[in-house]
Amino acid sequence: MSKKRRGLGKFVLGAGIGAAAGVLLAPKSGKETRAELKEKLDELVEKVRNLDKEEVRADLEEKIENLKAELQDLDKEKVKEKALAKAEQIKEKASELVATAKEKGTPAVEKAATEVKKKALNVVKSIEKKLAD
Repeated sequence: MSKKRRGLGKFVLGAGIGAAAGVLLAPKSGKETRAELKEKLDELVEKVRNLDKEEVRADLEEKIENLKAELQDLDKEKVKEKALAKAEQIKEKASELVATAKEKGTPAVEKAATEVKKKALNVVKSIEKKLAD
């Protein structure tokens, strides 16, 4: 597995953990936030499925599924330091996802990845604010 693919996997994992923390701590109800995040992830999956290059498509689909799995595990993580560390990782990995989408994807995939990044960053900001309070 190439460094780029491992990096993308780490991003997706980190984004999933952070997004899940945000879902738990977000000002909206957890149900609403999870629904929004699932919708954005589903949009990204659809864009990825329409890619021409099979390897890129499979790689991004795998990372998205890993993200979804990590979101489910986040309910177990309640420690402040861990949440803050994950929030920082999410910021970095969100940028990496968009860069990979720009490099390997189509404009539609790039747009979907950018939307996921924006949502993840909003979740991170919300988590950081709640943890500071």
